[in-house]
Amino acid sequence: MIRPIPVAPLDTAELHDFLAEADLTTAGLDARGARYWIVRGERGEIVGSTGFERSPSAPDALIRSVAVASAVRSCGLGSELARFALDAARAAGVERAWLFSRRSGPFWQKLGFERASTSSLAAALGETTQVALFRQTGQLDREVAWKRVVHIR
Repeated sequence: MIRPIPVAPLDTAELHDFLAEADLTTAGLDARGARYWIVRGERGEIVGSTGFERSPSAPDALIRSVAVASAVRSCGLGSELARFALDAARAAGVERAWLFSRRSGPFWQKLGFERASTSSLAAALGETTQVALFRQTGQLDREVAWKRVVHIR
């Protein structure tokens, strides 16, 4: 069982570097409505991360920053981190989780995600940092969106 710890202000620069190394978006780590966690290895280094950015106007969240260091891949840590973010989002009242992933579709499908349109994701989460950035840079049209229900009233 993993024990993710909330990202503290002093962890932000290290998390930024970890996510950049994993080729993930680093914008918005301090965004309002964003929550991130890390897992540290035996030497204190970040070996995993996860998080979500919540919509300020709807019960939706963008799952973000699910990453695992190459030295500890293929041991289930990524799945545990993804489930942790989904559970945390559910506890925060989120009903629908969305994410962008061009490379890891099969991984997310195993966790119950289905492919969705990027326009639907952008409509639900247009106020989040990552969606705003992707719109501004034109990257939104190149992304693959995924969605799943996490909370049913």
